[in-house]
Amino acid sequence: MTQSAIPGQGTTRRAVVTAAGAAGLAATLAACGKDDDGGSGGGGADSAQDAGGAQPSQSASQSAEGGGQSGGGDGMELAKTSQIPEGGGMVFKDHKVVVTQPKAGDFKAFSSICTHQGCSVGDVSGGTINCPCHQSKFDITDGSVKGGPAQKPLPGAQIKVQGSSIWMA
Repeated sequence: MTQSAIPGQGTTRRAVVTAAGAAGLAATLAACGKDDDGGSGGGGADSAQDAGGAQPSQSASQSAEGGGQSGGGDGMELAKTSQIPEGGGMVFKDHKVVVTQPKAGDFKAFSSICTHQGCSVGDVSGGTINCPCHQSKFDITDGSVKGGPAQKPLPGAQIKVQGSSIWMA
């Protein structure tokens, strides 16, 4: 018995199984990549999102995408300190980092990759960094788990605050 489809004889079992597997893989990849298609309110191509889900000002967006100056530190300028809300934060998806300001002048940075299943966190609000995939929540002060299925805290990330700018270290 041949495994290829012969015109007029219908579809082979191998073709049906292959198509079903491909459809399942596509659905899985679409669900895992939800943060890239704007499903979390980020708008796909945009790299930063403030605490309320709105896009940051033009200068922060340019900085996050490589338009910032590189003279203030070892890395790239992410944002101005005034763009990170006190008690909140901003997600920089392109750099896989979230920057928070738990109290005035105290800036923290964490990986923006959720420790539950690797989704990108979506926003910072209510004192937590929030993952849209399974609703894990992390404390803006130390990255510890505050709720959801995640069991491990967000790892810290290195930033430098120099003057009114926040830089990748």
